[in-house]
Amino acid sequence: MLPPELPPLPALTRAEGELIDRYLAAVDLLGRINPARDGDTYRALRAAQALVRKSAEVYDTLALMHQRGESELHGDTLARALRVLDGERRTARVTLPPDCVG
Repeated sequence: MLPPELPPLPALTRAEGELIDRYLAAVDLLGRINPARDGDTYRALRAAQALVRKSAEVYDTLALMHQRGESELHGDTLARALRVLDGERRTARVTLPPDCVG
């Protein structure tokens, strides 16, 4: 049986698509750095090093959008794109895990 089809991505400008891709890449790195999650320090260190580069790419994308006159982020549209690209699961790694007191 095939998995269910994902909804289509909303129409995005090229810069909006790059922003979403770079943002999610940065989120993935932050998830690896999250000190509330198990893992080793070397992996977190490598992710922190890569995050510097990735955040510069996010900045560059936003600066280009601003220079081109794209002065507004359309949150509803970008949120739909993030959901299609598994953004809810990926951003959940950045938050604190559920408290396991018991």
